Amino acid sequence: MESNDRLSFLDRDLPVSFRLKVVTLPPGSEQPYRESDWTDAIVVVERGELELECTAGGRRRFQRGAILWLIGLPLRTLRNRGHEPVVLAAVSRSAVSFEPSHGLSCGVDHEPRGEHDD
Repeated sequence: MESNDRLSFLDRDLPVSFRLKVVTLPPGSEQPYRESDWTDAIVVVERGELELECTAGGRRRFQRGAILWLIGLPLRTLRNRGHEPVVLAAVSRSAVSFEPSHGLSCGVDHEPRGEHDD
């Protein structure tokens, strides 16, 4: 990818361990922020300019190409103040990819009694 290319998930095949959700906000529209809509997702502003409004009233705009993580933020509203649709591509792991393999240690490097194999 050249340095001036933007990351895009549209028109791209993803591995089966990932899923793509596309959200479109028509010009002049808004939708309330629901954290559960964005769980585990990397979000790319594919088209337009997205405005995020915080619960304290502050606002921030993100243009095409912005990469966002919308979890754990005090957000109130997603808004499109522009004249073209805002298109967001949210990529997250599919439910199957969350299941650990049998015998996976999850990084634990010691025996149950606290003894190490080192």
